[in-house]
Amino acid sequence: MKTASASDVLKINNLVPKVGVLKEILDETPDVKTFRISTPEGERPFTPMPGQLGMYSMPAIGEAMFSVTNYGEDYIDMSIKKYNDGVLTSVLHGLEIGQEVGIRGPYGNGFPIEQFKGKDIVFVAGGIGLAPVRSLILYCMRNREDFGKLTIIYGGRSKEDLCFKDDLFENWPKVPNTEVFVTIDRPQEGWDGHVGFVPDYVKEIAPNAQIAAVCGPPILIKLTLPILSQMGLPDEDIITTLELRMKCGIGKCGRCNIGSCYVCLDGPVFSQAQLNDMPKEY
Repeated sequence: MKTASASDVLKINNLVPKVGVLKEILDETPDVKTFRISTPEGERPFTPMPGQLGMYSMPAIGEAMFSVTNYGEDYIDMSIKKYNDGVLTSVLHGLEIGQEVGIRGPYGNGFPIEQFKGKDIVFVAGGIGLAPVRSLILYCMRNREDFGKLTIIYGGRSKEDLCFKDDLFENWPKVPNTEVFVTIDRPQEGWDGHVGFVPDYVKEIAPNAQIAAVCGPPILIKLTLPILSQMGLPDEDIITTLELRMKCGIGKCGRCNIGSCYVCLDGPVFSQAQLNDMPKEY
């Protein structure tokens, strides 16, 4: 009988979820909730870097990968959008505080923190795409002296669809040398802010940034990256994430491969320079 090697054991352990307990559930939008998760012992399930992900699982239901949007000493936060055809997300949205879930991670490479240090940063996000970008924003704010000016540009379909409203309108605008710009797609009664799509808003604001972090629906990423290039940012400093393609997290299922690249192993965070070398299927 063959004895399992250390690498075999590591791979097996990476597939075994820990027990997570829901400490708090926050309603962000009508279809997005933030779940604050701890272990039964009151510990943080794992320690992520900005942009990394965790795998949520429910016995007999399924599992899926979600970005970590924040963490503290004894918890991680994961914001999850409910989809009409998503069995797992529907079940998760029906859970209550104190219930248990399976959780494992972290997965992915995360944002290149050292590359962002000392630079003026523009963060561009749409919809639930603010969740992974928020992890980087909060990291920069916790270590404010290490980073230059922070410009946040975010949009949603409507005012109800804007995630993390307290951060957008209360917390982040108070942070030194930080600007926050929020837009919705179409005019709406009760909204006196900017109206228009995020890529057009980026072009309108034209932030004087040295590096960019972008996340959102594929069409937002596709339309925003060329605008940032036109603003003079080098391809190496235009950073985005392709996490929607991830499934197993360990390079086994083949769901996330783009050519010879596996998003779960080589990403999900990539620079425009790296995307230029990939097949255009993304």
